Amino acid sequence: MASGRSIRFKISTLLVIPLISLVALWAFAASTTTGQALNLLKVETFWSGVINHTDALVTDLQNERLASAERLAGVATDPAALSAARAKADKTRKALTDSVLSQDVRDSMTAEMKTRLQGVLAAVDNLSDTRRRVDEGKLTGRDLITRYATVSDAVHLLYSTFTISTDVELSLQAQGLIAADEVRELLSREHALIVAVNGKIEHADMHLVAGIDGTRRFLFPKALAQLDPELRAPFEKLEASSRYATMERVLTGYIAAQPVDMQIWRGLADPVLKEYTEAVWSTGGELLSRMEPAGVSILVQAAIAGALGLIAVVFSIFISVRLGRRITRELAGLRRTALDLSEIRLPDVVAKLRRGESVDIASEAPAITVGSDATSEVADLAAAFDSVQSTAVDAAVEQARMREGIAQALRNLARRSQSLLQRQLKLLDEMQRQTEEPEALEHLFKLDHLTTRMRRHAEGLVLLSGGSAGRRWRGTIPMEDVLSGSAAQIEEYTRVRVYPMPEYGVSGGTVADLMHLFAELIENATSFSAPNNEISVRGEMVGRGFAVEIEDRGLGMSEEIRRSINERLASPPDFDPAQTERLGFAVVGMLAAKHGIKVTLKPSPFGGTTAIVLVPRTLVEHVPAPVEPLRFESVSVSVVRPDTETTGDGELPRRVRTTKRGVTSPVGQPQEPVLPRRVRQTNLPQRQEHVSHVPEERSPEQTRALLSSLQSGWQRGRQDSDQDGGSQS
Repeated sequence: MASGRSIRFKISTLLVIPLISLVALWAFAASTTTGQALNLLKVETFWSGVINHTDALVTDLQNERLASAERLAGVATDPAALSAARAKADKTRKALTDSVLSQDVRDSMTAEMKTRLQGVLAAVDNLSDTRRRVDEGKLTGRDLITRYATVSDAVHLLYSTFTISTDVELSLQAQGLIAADEVRELLSREHALIVAVNGKIEHADMHLVAGIDGTRRFLFPKALAQLDPELRAPFEKLEASSRYATMERVLTGYIAAQPVDMQIWRGLADPVLKEYTEAVWSTGGELLSRMEPAGVSILVQAAIAGALGLIAVVFSIFISVRLGRRITRELAGLRRTALDLSEIRLPDVVAKLRRGESVDIASEAPAITVGSDATSEVADLAAAFDSVQSTAVDAAVEQARMREGIAQALRNLARRSQSLLQRQLKLLDEMQRQTEEPEALEHLFKLDHLTTRMRRHAEGLVLLSGGSAGRRWRGTIPMEDVLSGSAAQIEEYTRVRVYPMPEYGVSGGTVADLMHLFAELIENATSFSAPNNEISVRGEMVGRGFAVEIEDRGLGMSEEIRRSINERLASPPDFDPAQTERLGFAVVGMLAAKHGIKVTLKPSPFGGTTAIVLVPRTLVEHVPAPVEPLRFESVSVSVVRPDTETTGDGELPRRVRTTKRGVTSPVGQPQEPVLPRRVRQTNLPQRQEHVSHVPEERSPEQTRALLSSLQSGWQRGRQDSDQDGGSQS
């Protein structure tokens, strides 16, 4: 049976693939929407856990830088201001470090963010050297601005990696706020540098302020352009104030080499920076408050979309499974019907026909029924199956009838041949009785032997066509006599040598079949071996029955052919008239199966083939000691006995029968009636002595007497066979 997927599997696959695609799309949409919401929540976590702390750190460091600039300029009014600024910056740094240790904060950052954050912390750690130089008064204003700028630059690099990919508008507002914070840092640098030089004109400082101020003036309008009106309002208010405008004019004058009045400058720059810082913080708080509702809204949308998608998926699965089960159930019903037809109904029909029973096609092939709501294609398929099964049953009936007709014809022809051959054998007996010429008797004997072989072939045809052998024997026949009689039915009987064997026999009802079986095997051995090779036949009683070995010394056969023949002998198939090769093995297999006999071929150590026939114990009987079994004795069919005389090769077989009434001599003269007497060690193997010298030439009278004796013995054996059952046609 070819391997393959079931109908249920294929239909399920057909339905599952689109369902899987639908579920995958639903899962993707739900995960994407949920991911957006979660991303917003992560942004909120990052803002609260990182941005708030870094922004506070930048503000504290701006204050520390301004206090350091006052010390360098020697205008510090409060000696403790610098220490307080440094302590506050260190406290903010520690809060930042503690915050980033939180797992939620770390999960909200990408790998690049974590790297940039480490840069911020490293820049803060490097400020210790800057503080020491400030205390020693070894820094210029430019160095002070440059060293503290490393921290703010690292912070703004961290901010550059911050995006809100799930909300473009919020992401744009966040970038505008980050740019505005950079403007605050630039303004703080300008303020600290002017304080550090105490408003004096130095070309290097003036050029540095000019660069910083140019960047600030360029970046500030771009930052405001990214903010919406609500978030932009505090910065626009500051930009429109008179204090901011005055500060811008002072910076312009300083860049133009005009000294700065420090009292006026501090009165302008300090309030502007403070107001600008408050604007940054208030805008950041407003932006942060917008993120949480957006995330919640997206989560709600994701939940609604996911629920609706899940309902659609479940409904699709329900409809698909229901339709798939319906189609599968209909197709499975057709499959069961087809299997029932091929495995049960048709074999039953064939079996009934072989038994000769009548078959009702209507009952053996009922119509396939499907429901009224069945699919139209399934209904059409059921109708097609109805037509197919009706045709198949009709064909099976017709084929069985044809096979039975052929078998009947073969049996009739074989029976007719048997009848004609039996009449021919009787006619030959009469001719042998009426003929005294030695040469004519020799030809008649050969013709008699040829007719016996023809009768065996006709009997084989009867067996193959389902009939049974017609000949019958009564009583128990020794196995040695059965084998000798089998050897006498083949053409090259002179090459067969039957060795002595234990005194076991078979019942008369099975003798004909066993003789036919052994004759086919012996003839096959003579056909596939050289003309000068001996065919050895041996038998002995074994644990499971009586084993007979028929060995030839020919070329043998290949392993593949021998295995094929053994399989046919073990399980013989029904005889097919179209297969005419190896008919002998077909007959052997049929007879072996009939009587439970096991026939096996194996290689012979001499290079040929050995056929082993195991006759079961149920068929084997011990020959009673007072009864002398029927024997076939001749040089041609060599039965090795110590009490037989060996003559030249080619002599015709001579049969001697011993009865309880007396012994009949070969020439037909009755002897004194005596009881049968067994001769000890009669059946033990003896080495046969072959006459190596040329026999003396007989006179015509001696030859005529010998042939007359043979004729009388053969006629007597034929009458005894007819008395025991004869041949039935």
